[in-house]
Amino acid sequence: MQRQRAAVGHPAGAVSTAVSTEAIVLAAVRFSETSKVVRLATRELGVQSAMAKGALRPRSRFGAALQLLSGGQAHLLMKEGRDLHTLTAFDVQKVRADLAADLDRYAAANALAEVMLRCAPPAPHPESFDLFRNALDALELAPAVALGVLPIRVLWGLVGALGFAPALDVCARDGAALVGPKVGFSFREGGALCPVCAPDRSVTALSATDLEELRQLVAPVDELPDLDDRHAAAHRRLVARWIREHLGEGTPLPALDFWLERRWTRP
Repeated sequence: MQRQRAAVGHPAGAVSTAVSTEAIVLAAVRFSETSKVVRLATRELGVQSAMAKGALRPRSRFGAALQLLSGGQAHLLMKEGRDLHTLTAFDVQKVRADLAADLDRYAAANALAEVMLRCAPPAPHPESFDLFRNALDALELAPAVALGVLPIRVLWGLVGALGFAPALDVCARDGAALVGPKVGFSFREGGALCPVCAPDRSVTALSATDLEELRQLVAPVDELPDLDDRHAAAHRRLVARWIREHLGEGTPLPALDFWLERRWTRP
């Protein structure tokens, strides 16, 4: 990240900082007849909001750079004490047209972007940014047969990068071993539960196979499990509910809902 401090005219006498950082467009909304407000996932600054002045003009310097999920180098004028900064330029490096051209890929990518937008902090968090960027690339390149399962993997990966991965190796409540043909899974307790802790109406029952599949989905180094349509749907519901309970904080997540409700069947 490059910074250049420069005093600018400001009613409160605050100093603005010129910053260049790798970024991905999470959202862009009209602000006026000529300008947009964009939300950016940045590698060094977390999720930030910025005004793109003149972005809607026919000969805007931004051109088509501010399309959803486009990646590049954002040039920002950061104002101390402000939540809305100024985007002075965006050097687009990747438009990700293949995501936009396929509804299945686009639905999964938008669900991922929504989690990043709603849940990532407005502070440096390179791990979540790198995972998000790499996940978009993976969704763009994945064969169609993987699109029923891969999005579950990348959503769990982002959840983990943000510090909310479920406990799957030992009991989330007392640290005991997970034994037996079935274990409980509690959203409230933070993951899998041993037989002693599991008797509870709010616990979801997981077979040993279900638990192993979940471990493969959460662990990025493992191969993707081979899930039939019914089991893949169950795992989609599981990660979506986890996101709502641990990261959503009651905020509507329409892109996640759209991804969840699609009729996913293997080709």
